[in-house]
Amino acid sequence: MISGHVFIATSLDGFIARNNGDIGWLLERDDPSEDHGYDAFISNIDVILMGRGTFESIRNARPWPYTRPVVVMSDSLKDQQVPEDFVGKMLFSNKSPQQAMKMLEAAGNHRVYVDGGLIIQSFLREGLIADMVITRIPVLLGEGRSLFGAIPADIALIHEETRSFASGLVQSRYRIAR
Repeated sequence: MISGHVFIATSLDGFIARNNGDIGWLLERDDPSEDHGYDAFISNIDVILMGRGTFESIRNARPWPYTRPVVVMSDSLKDQQVPEDFVGKMLFSNKSPQQAMKMLEAAGNHRVYVDGGLIIQSFLREGLIADMVITRIPVLLGEGRSLFGAIPADIALIHEETRSFASGLVQSRYRIAR
C-alpha cells in the first residue's frame, strides 16, 4: 500500500516561504551540528513528489540535493523537457494526486515524500497523507506562503512526538487520524 509523508519546516506563524518564494530565513537557521531527522526520514522514502514552486526554488542547486527519484507535479511544466543533468533522476507530471499515487504504486513505490505547500494541501484534502513532521523555526514572517490552506472538513491529527533543539527549532510528528 502506498502512503504519503510530509517533512517540512515553517515559520512560527505557519509560512513555508515568503510571498516571492524566498526561504533564506530558513537556510539561515540551518545548524549542521543538529540532527533534525531528515536523513533517517529520507532513508525510508522511495520517491519524492514536489510542486513547481518547490522545484523552482531548488532547481539550480548543485550538487542535486536528492538521492531519490523526484516527480514534479505541475500543469505548466508537464510538457517541458527534463534538464539534461536530471534525466533519470526526475520527471514532470500533471496528474491529479490520486493518479500520481496510483502511477507511483504501479512502479513499485510504497513511501512517498510529499513536499511543497500547495501539493501538501491537495494531498491532505484527498486523504493521501499518512503522517507529517513539522519543524517550527523561531521567526515570525507576518505573511508568505502558508503550509495549510482551506480544507473542506477538519482533519484530525494524532500527536506522536515533539522535540526541541538548542537552536530554538521545535519539531512535532503527527499521524493523520483515520
